[in-house]
Amino acid sequence: MNDVDLDFLLGDAEDERPSRRRPPGSRVQQRRSRKRRRRQRRKGYIATVFAMLVIVGVLGGGVYYGVNVAREVLTPKDFTGEGHGEVEVEVKEGATATDVAQLLEKEGVVASARTFLNVIGAAGKTSSLQPGVYTLRKGMSAEAALKAMLDPGNKVVNRVTIREGLRLSKIFTELSTATGRPVEEFQKAAKEDIGLPSYAKGRLEGFAFPATYDISPKDTPKTILSRMVERFVQTAERLDLERRAKELGYTPRQIMIIASIVQAESGRLEDMPKVARVIYNRLSRNPPMKLEMDSTLMYGLGKYGIAATNEDLKSDSPYNTYRRYGLPPGPICNPGDHAIEAALNPADGNWLWFVTVDPKRGITKFTDKESEFWKLREEFNRNRG
Repeated sequence: MNDVDLDFLLGDAEDERPSRRRPPGSRVQQRRSRKRRRRQRRKGYIATVFAMLVIVGVLGGGVYYGVNVAREVLTPKDFTGEGHGEVEVEVKEGATATDVAQLLEKEGVVASARTFLNVIGAAGKTSSLQPGVYTLRKGMSAEAALKAMLDPGNKVVNRVTIREGLRLSKIFTELSTATGRPVEEFQKAAKEDIGLPSYAKGRLEGFAFPATYDISPKDTPKTILSRMVERFVQTAERLDLERRAKELGYTPRQIMIIASIVQAESGRLEDMPKVARVIYNRLSRNPPMKLEMDSTLMYGLGKYGIAATNEDLKSDSPYNTYRRYGLPPGPICNPGDHAIEAALNPADGNWLWFVTVDPKRGITKFTDKESEFWKLREEFNRNRG
């Protein structure tokens, strides 16, 4: 663009002014002035264009950077394949999906906790992860890691459920089967310091709380039994065992003996408070009345059954409540919280006898008359065939 063209575009301010006479000799200066102004205008125009280009470049770079950041956030990094090596990862009780994801990232199993959360969320398995120890690999894709954790074969921990009312000998057998350790190791551990309350008098029977336990290969018989005792102590505190036992006029140990009998004799949960009442009524009877419970007799004989024979009744065992007054010397099984609560809060009633007339359906009937008791016994025998 030459000077004439620029003049045409930008105009000349002096051309718009009314024509007037100029002093001679001033035309050269005026032309120089106009040229100077045109150069300044060109510089300003170029500077403006350059500034706009710089601004556009900065904005474009910011957008590009922002897109990359967003892409990184929305699509976090992930490994590919099934990984390599081997690593054990322990998921604690109560751990959330986020806790597990962060643990997997920390152990190098997955590349990103966020990726794992995205995968588990898309699969609808957020609440499917179970506590335990898992054998996994490092550098696994999030999808492969989730699949491995949902496979029971990768779980190192054995989950064992100890049912209410099991004798300690049976609990040792089940724990031995679950862990592969000899029963003798559990018998030995039961005599060690496993946190038993003082009123247990050093005996675990009655205080190995029935519940579901996760057992890892690292757990010893002592740690397993200690965990069971800890669960009992927690239950005892929740039920306020010591204070409520005192209010009833009994020791915590006596309550646990009663609870164990309630557990062994009850066919259904709703019968437990009534069974407890029968025990208390017999203990407080004047003149004294024997408990006459088959469950205690069978425990002393090391047998199982719901009906003692005449030969059984001759036993000299301190657990033979057909021959001895009062409570047996210790619990006869390991009761759950329902039986303990029933022992602490027995039902109101004058019953002195009960008979489980239909063992298959767990139907038990209660009475305060001995004549009615014998009729119930006949009903029981008929149902047994």
